[in-house]
Amino acid sequence: MSKSTIVIIIYIIGLVFGALVLDIWSANTSPKALLGISWTALLLIGLFFTEKNEKK
Repeated sequence: MSKSTIVIIIYIIGLVFGALVLDIWSANTSPKALLGISWTALLLIGLFFTEKNEKK
């Protein structure tokens, strides 16, 4: 299993946790929405570094 696949699986688990436990996608706009944005930014950073390290 490649590192990028592991990063994506962790991201999906985090999204499910955020949806069910933290209720990120509720109708009310709150600072919790920033958690989703930052989680996606961490995914992109993680994918960038895993792809960069796999090419070496």
